[in-house]
Amino acid sequence: MDRRRRALRRRFSGALRWLRPPRRLSPTRAGWCFFALTFGIGFAALNTGNNLLYLVLSLMLAFLVLSGVLSESALRGVVLRRRLPRELYAEREAWVGVEIHNRQRGVVAYALVVEDRWIDDRGQERAAGRCTALRIAPGATETRSYRLRPERRGELAFAGFVVSTRFPFGLFSKSLTIDAPDRALVYPAVDPVPIPRDFGGVREAGEGVAGPRGHGAEVGGVREYARGDSPRRIAWRASLRARSLWVREVESEHQGEVEVRLRTAGRTADAGFERDVRGSASEVAALLERGLRVGLRTDREHLAPGAGASQHARLLGFLARIQPGSSA
Repeated sequence: MDRRRRALRRRFSGALRWLRPPRRLSPTRAGWCFFALTFGIGFAALNTGNNLLYLVLSLMLAFLVLSGVLSESALRGVVLRRRLPRELYAEREAWVGVEIHNRQRGVVAYALVVEDRWIDDRGQERAAGRCTALRIAPGATETRSYRLRPERRGELAFAGFVVSTRFPFGLFSKSLTIDAPDRALVYPAVDPVPIPRDFGGVREAGEGVAGPRGHGAEVGGVREYARGDSPRRIAWRASLRARSLWVREVESEHQGEVEVRLRTAGRTADAGFERDVRGSASEVAALLERGLRVGLRTDREHLAPGAGASQHARLLGFLARIQPGSSA
């Protein structure tokens, strides 16, 4: 139901973006003062018939026209491209690059302000960050960046850019909306987790080590029973304590492997669940950094142990999308 509502909101926001005018013009404080002065001089010229006042009025009106033409020339040939970082984490700052290209051949783009926009859970556009460029030569490309700090894990949807300029006189702020939809996956927040050197076995979010690994064919730890496990390997004492079936793991079969457990059944999307997801992500990152082969098990899913950057992206990507009571 929530996904349908989000889809409808995105479609509605897309329709609103299609109906928006290509340019927006808003006077600045100096512009309002200039308008008031122009109106006063025009009113005086009409009442007095003074030719000098008419001359001043015509110059001021030409000043306004020139301001509109020059500001349009600064925005007309702007092309933007977003450069997202490889990894984004919740509650951690990252730099997002923006390539600004001026495709005009003989016109310089001055005083550009680029605002990146993203779509929140309500389907409304919000500012993700802002950067500026004082001068973009004809045919040149400049790279700017802004700091982005995602608030929560999950998919982050970008809508596009709003490019504005107050060039040349600062009387108006003319803006141009450029659609540039994109998506980025935000990993859960990761905290430093101390991992013992001899650690191995099963680790559950928010709990300690289930048991150190042995050597050779000794028992290296216990994990929850899975379909296909031999009944001879059931650890009855651990099963009685946990009120569920647990089996013994043999060190020779899973040398250097660790499994992180996250319970999702019967949970709700509250602060406690998010805290456990954060803890699982922190443990996964710390264990992989130690060089161990790390797997992940929930009540409905099991991700086989692995190592390296690909496993890091796989496990944290799974945790970024996971919801209580369902698979990611």
